[in-house]
Amino acid sequence: MSEIVNKLICGDNIEELAKLPKESVELIYIDPPFFTQKPYEVVWGDEAEVRSFEDRWEGGIEHFISWLEPRTQLLWELLKPTGSFYIHCDWHANAHIRIMLDKIFGDKNFRNEIIWKRTHAHGSSNKFGPVHDTILFYSKSKDYIWTDSKGEHDPEYIANHFTLTNSDGRRFQAISLTGAGIRHGDSGQPWKGIDPTKVNRHWAIPGKVIARLKLGGSTVQEKLDSLDKAGRIYWPSKRGGTPRLKWYVDELEGPALLDLWTDISPISSNAAEHLGYPTQKPPRLLERIIKASSNKGDMVLDAFCGCGTACIEAQKLGRKWIGIDISPTAVKVIENQLKKIGVFKDKDYILIGAPTTATQLRELKPFEFQNWVINEMQAHHSKRKVGDMGLDGYIPKDLFREASGIQVKQSEGIGRNVVDNFKAALDRAKYKKGYIVAFSFGKGIKEETARLKNIGEVDIELVTVEDLLSKKVMLGKT
Repeated sequence: MSEIVNKLICGDNIEELAKLPKESVELIYIDPPFFTQKPYEVVWGDEAEVRSFEDRWEGGIEHFISWLEPRTQLLWELLKPTGSFYIHCDWHANAHIRIMLDKIFGDKNFRNEIIWKRTHAHGSSNKFGPVHDTILFYSKSKDYIWTDSKGEHDPEYIANHFTLTNSDGRRFQAISLTGAGIRHGDSGQPWKGIDPTKVNRHWAIPGKVIARLKLGGSTVQEKLDSLDKAGRIYWPSKRGGTPRLKWYVDELEGPALLDLWTDISPISSNAAEHLGYPTQKPPRLLERIIKASSNKGDMVLDAFCGCGTACIEAQKLGRKWIGIDISPTAVKVIENQLKKIGVFKDKDYILIGAPTTATQLRELKPFEFQNWVINEMQAHHSKRKVGDMGLDGYIPKDLFREASGIQVKQSEGIGRNVVDNFKAALDRAKYKKGYIVAFSFGKGIKEETARLKNIGEVDIELVTVEDLLSKKVMLGKT
């Protein structure tokens, strides 16, 4: 088995970036938190997990930039001399970020300010509605990877111009094989009885056709013979009509990409790839960036990988990748997405830094700890953070488990009073089975759960974090 180079890293990127080898990456894309100064309460994940996502910066824009700048400096150091850097932002901070990047990369290495129209309608009081994000594109030097990727033609353009079809259904348009004016060389000589000079024209085969089809012959007439032999001449049904060239839609080169992107829609809430992450970007957006600024086998790095779109698209396009995110929840979401496209840990990538000890789990933020527990229990997250009736998660009835409720406590010595409240929540949800997960349990709680089970009220199992770490709890069975 070849050496695994793809890495999914759970940790603070300012620490993890310093561990990576300098000048080892061809392409960096980052989508850091926007300076929006607002909190989000969002649905995230395949199981309608609810978590709080905050984009709030005490201390103002200077604090935000002072947080982002050292990370960007480390990213610059990781880029190869031929590397490129893209940062996704919006109007809240793009001007400040641009000034910072000019200082790190040099203003001479600024390449584009890309405008992505991310929504079609967005009303706003007393100003024009904001409908776009900004992607700032820098290179590390003047000699950088650029594949000259092309865009896709508007379907309306294709429908209006490629109106003819072969018997095999292959669509084409009929392109002129003549140019204006009379020529006295072989381009003005008749071919198959057709004299272009009679209509003040001459034979003119497009250069791209000669190069693409490698037409043989030294004269224009011989090249036309080659086209005819290859079935590339369209003969009008009208007698005496001028023959034209068949140019197929699958041979059409896409248009040059501009710095205004209006052809990539945001992810619909009904789309299969939608995860509920508030700033999730559509795969086509990352596909375009990766194709434009890297080649197959190159290394792509996303230091704020969120739900992992950059890593997943890099994998699909045959690139190597490194993804870093501080959130264990995000890393778990990415792992699930990688599995869906047939990419597996220890075979295709290595996982670094995910919490594996009780000490690490104690240090997690409360919602991260809760998410970890629910994921380890192979359960579903409550659909609402507020008003969840005392249940942090639930297990639907399936082949192995009866329907159950879960309560998570990031504490030691959980007491009997928790059982009383949890039983009431289970009764409201009509569950006869429940799990309380904590670091340890105090006096009286085991006796109370045993009593409730013996009298047939409810079966509450007490699960420690160590039980989950040692995999003593599997499919709801201790």
